[in-house]
Amino acid sequence: MAEHLKLDNSERLYREAQELIPGGMMGIRRPYNFVPGEYPIFFDSARGGKVTDVDGNEYLDMLCAYGPIIIGHREREIDAAVIKQIKEKGFCMSIVQEIQNTLAKKVISLVPSAEKVVFTKTGSDSTTLATRIARSFTGKTKIIRCGYHGWHDWCVEVQGGVPEEASGLTEEFEYGDIEALEAKLEARKGEVACIIVTPVGHPNAKPVVAPPPGYLEAVRELATRHGAVLVFDEVRTGFRVAMGGAQERYGVTPDLATFGKAMANGYAISAVVGKREYMSVVEKRVFISSTFFPNSLEMVAAMKCIDILEREKVPESIWKRGTAFLDKLTRLVDGSGVPCRVSGIPPMPYITFHQTPGEGERIYKARREYFYTQTIRRGLFVQPYHHWYIAHRHTDADLEKALWAIGESLELTAAKFPTKEGLK
Repeated sequence: MAEHLKLDNSERLYREAQELIPGGMMGIRRPYNFVPGEYPIFFDSARGGKVTDVDGNEYLDMLCAYGPIIIGHREREIDAAVIKQIKEKGFCMSIVQEIQNTLAKKVISLVPSAEKVVFTKTGSDSTTLATRIARSFTGKTKIIRCGYHGWHDWCVEVQGGVPEEASGLTEEFEYGDIEALEAKLEARKGEVACIIVTPVGHPNAKPVVAPPPGYLEAVRELATRHGAVLVFDEVRTGFRVAMGGAQERYGVTPDLATFGKAMANGYAISAVVGKREYMSVVEKRVFISSTFFPNSLEMVAAMKCIDILEREKVPESIWKRGTAFLDKLTRLVDGSGVPCRVSGIPPMPYITFHQTPGEGERIYKARREYFYTQTIRRGLFVQPYHHWYIAHRHTDADLEKALWAIGESLELTAAKFPTKEGLK
């Protein structure tokens, strides 16, 4: 049995943080989203595929900062390019620097839907801008969505502080259910400005779903038929499942798409890309401006990150190693007797837990918590409610260690929380 981790400094800093910041830190990073008392709360440093907390515990990092770390932490070549920009040119000026055009040309050359680009900072920035472009272009107001999309009023899951007039213009649909989407479009015929969907389904705390055969094509056809702008939210899939995003891998081209996370290996940049006719509304009809959107450090980082992704064929490497990892992970789970399932695509694996017949919700949640307690004690940093990632600097040995930690944790979980089926 692995011992409880020493987390004294994490707990001390958390107590201090709660006096300074509401909740101590922003929502998804708060302890209740992990296993309180078992997971670290503050990290100290990171390198490659590993992170170290403020108590000196080292972990294999398969959460990857919730997705931005596609190559590895503290990637020397990227950081060196950024430092060079700081020392030789600067990065925050009243007007833009040439790197804007260089990066835009590169993105346009890679992404099928990209004829023009607007650079922003966060995923929420880019998805919100995409909906504004769609509304301006169509003159319609309704949004039909499937995915996370961020924290702004039109899509935020927790409705505190959000006027109903804003949130009421957005409706959700379930990923993969084309009939439900069609019904919503028919019910609001002539009112829908855009359909925004993650091309790979990744609802919070639920299995990750690759697009069923013909699904994205059907969404594309419905959007066209109803005069709605089709937006792919590629904040997680962009530059990870393929250089041109999921739209390249699955062969369906949206009207607009949003990118972020893996675009710059941790530097804060995102983008809206799209067909010229849609993007043209940003010239005069749609206002977007930010003091920091044109800053060049993130653009330099993105340019160097994309160079490495292409040179080292990173998406192909991650997909190949992730396929082997998913296969081994599936065999471990299927043979464990634990009521959980493997889902995901090779760059984004996940384990989710479910109740067995006649079992209370309390037992299912306790089983999940116990499993993730055992994985963190074995040095694997993953999240119970969010899928995981494979990074380029995760070595084969790292991935084998992850499988070892998961295998042992499953064995202990099966013994502590046997199911009725397991007792027969």
